[in-house]
Amino acid sequence: MSNAETKTPTYYNSTYRHGVDEKRRLQIPAKWRPADPELQFTLILWTTPTQPHPCVMVLPPDVMADLLRKMKEMPFTDPKAESLRRLLGRKSDQVTMDKSGRICLPDSMAKGAGIDKEVVLIGMWDRFQIWNPERFESMSQFDDSLSNEAIKLI
Repeated sequence: MSNAETKTPTYYNSTYRHGVDEKRRLQIPAKWRPADPELQFTLILWTTPTQPHPCVMVLPPDVMADLLRKMKEMPFTDPKAESLRRLLGRKSDQVTMDKSGRICLPDSMAKGAGIDKEVVLIGMWDRFQIWNPERFESMSQFDDSLSNEAIKLI
């Protein structure tokens, strides 16, 4: 019985290190793969004020639908909302897995995130990120510095 049939959610947790081939394809961990092979992931070249180096954020359809719902609620006349729509629109793409459980990173995203021959995949429970290993090490040190305060959020 598949996840889709039992409605068991997929949780993206743990850390994986994988190689990237010459066509920019990388393996998705088996436990992260959707039951429906036609399912599309949304990729966003992602950065924030506290994250100086971009990574690739990977959103499954339900998380992307939530984000889209939030953006639709924003007024068309709000310049910040319009800027956000353009920003996310131009820095995103959809991908599906191949029969081997790989996705192909668009060239501009791979370059923007500094991804070449190896990646680190970081589970974030409802989504995951794809990082250049050196950039992730730097981000991991920042996360560790915030851990005592971050844990208070729960």
